[in-house]
Amino acid sequence: MRRVFATLSILAIAACSPGERDAVSSDQAGAPVDIEQAPPIRVPDYPQSRRVDQSDVYRSASHGEVEVADPYRWLEADVRVSEEVAAWVEAQNAVTQAYLDQLPGRDYIAERLRELWNYERYGLPERAGERYFYTRNDGLQDQSVLYVAEGLEAEPRALIDPNAWSGDGTTALAGWEPSPDGAMLVYAVQEGGSDWRTLRVLDIETGEDLADEISWVKFSPISWAVDGSGFFYSRYPQPEEGEAFTALNLNQAIYFHAIGTDQSQDRLIQADPDNPQVSWRGSVSDDGRYLIINSSTGTDGNGVHVLDLQADAADPVLIFEGFANNHAYVGNLGTTFLFHTDLGAPNGRIVAVDLSDPSSLTDVVAEGADPITGADHLGGHLVVETMRDVASAVAVYTETGDLLREVELPGLGVASGFSGSPDRAETFYSFESLNQPAALYRYDVETGESTVFRAPELTFDPEEYVVTQTFYDSTGGARIPLFIAHHRDVDPNGARPTLIYGYGGFAITRRPDFDPRRLQWMEMGGVYAIANLRGGSAYGRDWHDAGRLAEKQNVFDDFINAGRALIEMGWTSPDHLAIHGRSNGGLLVGAVANQAPELFAAALPAVGVMDMLRFNQFTAGRFWVDDYGSPQDPEMFDVLYGYSPYHNVPEDGEYPATLITTADTDDRVVPGHSFKYAAELQASNTGDAPTLIRIESSAGHGAGTPVSKLVEEAADRWAFIAYHTGLDSTGRAERSR
Repeated sequence: MRRVFATLSILAIAACSPGERDAVSSDQAGAPVDIEQAPPIRVPDYPQSRRVDQSDVYRSASHGEVEVADPYRWLEADVRVSEEVAAWVEAQNAVTQAYLDQLPGRDYIAERLRELWNYERYGLPERAGERYFYTRNDGLQDQSVLYVAEGLEAEPRALIDPNAWSGDGTTALAGWEPSPDGAMLVYAVQEGGSDWRTLRVLDIETGEDLADEISWVKFSPISWAVDGSGFFYSRYPQPEEGEAFTALNLNQAIYFHAIGTDQSQDRLIQADPDNPQVSWRGSVSDDGRYLIINSSTGTDGNGVHVLDLQADAADPVLIFEGFANNHAYVGNLGTTFLFHTDLGAPNGRIVAVDLSDPSSLTDVVAEGADPITGADHLGGHLVVETMRDVASAVAVYTETGDLLREVELPGLGVASGFSGSPDRAETFYSFESLNQPAALYRYDVETGESTVFRAPELTFDPEEYVVTQTFYDSTGGARIPLFIAHHRDVDPNGARPTLIYGYGGFAITRRPDFDPRRLQWMEMGGVYAIANLRGGSAYGRDWHDAGRLAEKQNVFDDFINAGRALIEMGWTSPDHLAIHGRSNGGLLVGAVANQAPELFAAALPAVGVMDMLRFNQFTAGRFWVDDYGSPQDPEMFDVLYGYSPYHNVPEDGEYPATLITTADTDDRVVPGHSFKYAAELQASNTGDAPTLIRIESSAGHGAGTPVSKLVEEAADRWAFIAYHTGLDSTGRAERSR
């Protein structure tokens, strides 16, 4: 199946937030500081956060009408619009920076991160016509460069270099799709980390942009017509002045843009003005004849129609109705379509359905013990990807569902890719693990042969790091997978500084993939753990359902129990234990720090959803009702109000040292969530540990963040939790909180 980019899909709330402080002086770089000898760092005097007399009345299933105070409502205003919020951000950053500047070893951490990040990285190749397209980063480039080659082994030439687009590296190439013949390419430009995209069209031969430009695109695939005459995309109406980064995303529609025309002439394909909450996305079938139209109202479940593009005035054929299940196009053989679906199969199955009888489904690959994560139709075969206790497993089937072989993967880790054409046996995939960056492989689906296409040269030895998987028990008898990674010289001694990462929502599973930031933590002597909580999809739809809506507390229990399990295993203790999560994972960290503050020395909630009573009032927040429920539903109000981080900060007692991170341009999880949570924490009697907020500029929710900013942010985080868990920049020192 042809790869279709849908960067920042509404089906995923999170993105990896990639930063760099000014180069350190030669007398600072590489000079680890022993925190045993460093003077104690004073908890800062926080900026004043004005309280207002604001409250709202909600309906509770248990208590009738409930009045809820929201004293920091004014912090929801866009920093680009409100001078008062901008001044608050500046004051908070000044206090936070003053504290971070005192942390021992931070400059050393940043310097070593640059070294670890400085390796050549490639994106998976995509073939169009006889051309191959792929991205490359030489190591410390803020943004990867898109290349094109006139054959797999031909010398590539740079096609798009986004590093020249802005002085600070915050304008990113957010996606690209070549025309079927490889003559043109649509690419998406992302400004300052925003979810909004501007689409442009490039002539591949000349390397010059055409006049075409498309605005107000968000959460959209881009899919070319088979003849290259234009492409299908989804967009929203232009927002009102001053509301582009806060207003709800409503009335998405599919359009067709003909090359060489103005956007105002684009043909409307699908919309539903009577139901503005429905989102629409379209992708052209592999044979070019059909448009597969997906509809949804949230993050879980979608409807599917198929439109015959060669039949005049044809009506779309309904294949899957409603939004109760998830369905993804795999391929088609004429009028017989293959879909990956969880309808009647919590672990997923591949079914065939004919347009002449769309109500009849036939299993091609039946549901198995391992959940299916994706499938592709290429070279006359089906490649089906699954998770086996979270790690990747990949199998090749005939088009009729006979198992041919498993793809031999290099070890315990994450494989991704396998896109291509049903007419070609060639495909590419990547494989990585917690201690091994991604290597790219060319795979022949006909013969089963894998060959290395690109493998990075490293500045470290992966064999120096140990990656293991274990399991622990949580509430309700759940058995939770836990990856533990560390330097080979580190063993359990009951006091190892340990960082647990978690997410637990939206059917997203945090896999054991590579990140140089994790490696740095391990190199310093820290233990890194990933807990695969309920709410993800490690074991299919049932695992997801067990951690959403009224079952959300299971996710928090799983994370708390991960900490207890690491302590019981002899790795660490509460004085040396830190937690980290982003987006929905930021919510996780905030909720867990409120519920079990005594268990953790430090907390890193990043771009989190912290106000669970107002999350659905901004941008993409309304989509998340599928996972969280609506605060306007009395039954769900009780649940949401019961764990909302902003509303449940303990009135007194010791709280973990907390470094909240967000970005002033985040229009996915608007920064007002983190602003309000920080203000409430700072106003509460939470003990002597600092509660700080670091607010990045022009970084958004994470996607497109330049490498320099990634390094900078990671150095601040690691220095912060190293100090508060007893780890110095060489991993030698241990101290009590």
